[in-house]
Amino acid sequence: MTIQTTTQKAAETAHNVAEGVFDKASETLQSTRRMTNESIDKAETRMQRMQEGVDPMIDDLAAKAQDLATRGISYCAHTGERARRQFHQAADATNRYVTEQPGKSLLIAAAAGAAFATALMWTRHRSERY
Repeated sequence: MTIQTTTQKAAETAHNVAEGVFDKASETLQSTRRMTNESIDKAETRMQRMQEGVDPMIDDLAAKAQDLATRGISYCAHTGERARRQFHQAADATNRYVTEQPGKSLLIAAAAGAAFATALMWTRHRSERY
């Protein structure tokens, strides 16, 4: 064998080894891409399942909040109406009493005014002392 033949065989062997390494690297790259794509697909599927589970919960919470708000508004409206009726009933009863008992009504009003004036003067006097 000549040096040229040996060199040529060494070059061919190096070339074959390089092609083998390149082919193996290419296969590894393709395998890695395939595994990465499968992982991404699995993650996407899991995210879709999670979203499918979360959407009904959000809708349920929104419906419950709407129901609670509706009941609160209704309760406030009924309470306001009831208070308004009671106020009118008390005003009517007071008007009837004043009409039926004008003398007593005047004495009660005078006594209430005197009690209020006394309480007011007592508080003023007390606050001046301190």
